[in-house]
Amino acid sequence: MHFNLKKTYLPLIILMVQVSHGQKQQLPEWEPGFLDIHHINTGRGDAAFMVFPDGTTLLVDAGDMSETHQRTTSSRNAKLVPNRSKTAPEWIVDYIDQFLPRKQERKLDYALITHYHDDHFGEVDSLRKIAPAGYQLTGIMEVGTLIPIKKLIDRGFDFPINLKDGKVQSQERFSKDAYGMIPTLKEYWKFIDHQSEKVGLKNEALQVGSNRQIGLQQHPTGYPGFSIQNIASNGNIWTGYDDTFYALFEDGEYHGENPLSNVIRIDYGKFNYYTGGDISGINGFGQTNLNDVESHVAPVIGAVDVATLNHHGNRDSQNPYYVRTIRPRVWIQQNWTADHPGEEVLRRMTSKKLYPGDRDIFSTIMLQGTKDVIGGRLDQYKSQEGHIVVRVYDNGNSYDIYVLDDTTEEREIKSKHGPYKAR
Repeated sequence: MHFNLKKTYLPLIILMVQVSHGQKQQLPEWEPGFLDIHHINTGRGDAAFMVFPDGTTLLVDAGDMSETHQRTTSSRNAKLVPNRSKTAPEWIVDYIDQFLPRKQERKLDYALITHYHDDHFGEVDSLRKIAPAGYQLTGIMEVGTLIPIKKLIDRGFDFPINLKDGKVQSQERFSKDAYGMIPTLKEYWKFIDHQSEKVGLKNEALQVGSNRQIGLQQHPTGYPGFSIQNIASNGNIWTGYDDTFYALFEDGEYHGENPLSNVIRIDYGKFNYYTGGDISGINGFGQTNLNDVESHVAPVIGAVDVATLNHHGNRDSQNPYYVRTIRPRVWIQQNWTADHPGEEVLRRMTSKKLYPGDRDIFSTIMLQGTKDVIGGRLDQYKSQEGHIVVRVYDNGNSYDIYVLDDTTEEREIKSKHGPYKAR
């Protein structure tokens, strides 16, 4: 495909001049052939809206932490943005409505839930509204009630433990769970049943090793260089060959939700993007854990252009082996608390001893507590707040990073970075 440099970049150069002179500008509309990855900041957890080159859409996670917890409303955590006139899921849908390709049916072709924690799929509480169908509106359930989802992919419910089993649900780790994972799952299952009947929603578990489960729906053969590779789920790790995988955990071996997170890599020509929920690779003593999920997925992920931080940059993540192996040009930090990132995580991410070359870091929010601890290292961030948009051009040969204002409903451009050349 011929790459028209003047056509592609001149409007962006002009746009940056306008932004630098204080004129507010909107993100240029998506066009066929663009891959857009929007990291949405609501202050209540992860959400990433994606538009594939043919217009197919995917939402990864829909975090919605409860306002009934002191941690959520304290200075330790981010505020709900842009304001409190809507819930976090309502703001996610409002964002999708703004950036959904025009003249396209209002729907999500895919939604992917990485794992069953509140900051990724929602949390029920006494303040939530009830849908007419009888389930509570939170997280992905509220998103999917407001905009139809065609296929909803999660990690399943029966491995390594059966979450629908009453005996499992009565275990102390669930019955005394302050964040109500099982009660939220029960509402999630009601939502799936109702939406399956109402709009034909299909619910599937992520198929480890597949690069066909999530694909182009509008023009399946129009962009042969585009694919999504399923890397890991439930501790099952793709071998890198065909659709085969091996298991880290045995039946009944449950170490919490984080290591069970769904992990994917998006490929578009030379461009590669990675996201993996809350997997980690540092043990309780602060040492690299070569038996943890990060260490196992790193070799099959390989070097990428853009990577989201595992576990929001928590201190148990981004171990040295993993960082050296995936070596992204751009790190994207989706966070909501002063705990993110750990200062030692930032040291590993930026270490030229682990891998050479430049790397840019963007964060959806940096709270004052984090700034106080990190101090002089803050200048290693290109942006410390805002929605972060990765826009990939020219069949995956180049990309830009836009930072959009998360304090307004208009979401104007705050800054633009690039062009970056895909490796």
